[in-house]
Amino acid sequence: MSDIVLPEQIQTDWIENLALDELNMDEAGIVHFDDHLNIDRILEESSLDLMNKIRDLVEVYTIRFNQYRGEKAQGSQIKIFKISNTINDFMLFRNSLKLVFARKSGDVISVGFVSNTGGLYAARLNRSEPALNKAHEIRAGVGPFNKVTWRFQGELLDTPAMVRHYMTEFIKNSAR
Repeated sequence: MSDIVLPEQIQTDWIENLALDELNMDEAGIVHFDDHLNIDRILEESSLDLMNKIRDLVEVYTIRFNQYRGEKAQGSQIKIFKISNTINDFMLFRNSLKLVFARKSGDVISVGFVSNTGGLYAARLNRSEPALNKAHEIRAGVGPFNKVTWRFQGELLDTPAMVRHYMTEFIKNSAR
């Protein structure tokens, strides 16, 4: 079989998983004919995938910020921590401020700040509105052909823009 070069935007993981499932079926004799129709499983996989994408972007931006910030002085560096040693959540920490990304369920991911006083609040979305005393929620919906879309306040999620916004709010607010 020759190596096929595919454009980066073509996702092949689903077909690779089908091939692996079939190999496992042959070896173990276990057949899962309806897994591709299980909405809970589809949402679970999609939320884990989204959390991985968010964490990957956050890690890249954090490393770059820390490199440019340079100083190793206490409080200047952003640190990333897993909260419960699962793939469900992680947080950024700097100067007593935490930015928490948490997978609440297969169809809900929350994002919010926790201050050193224990207060929870959401990032500001514009200058004229104050921060809310609750986390933002990103919600999944399942459409035709079990396509999962993630939305914030009814709008399709642009993951890089979302991460950029939350990290900017975090960096500005944790610099104080």
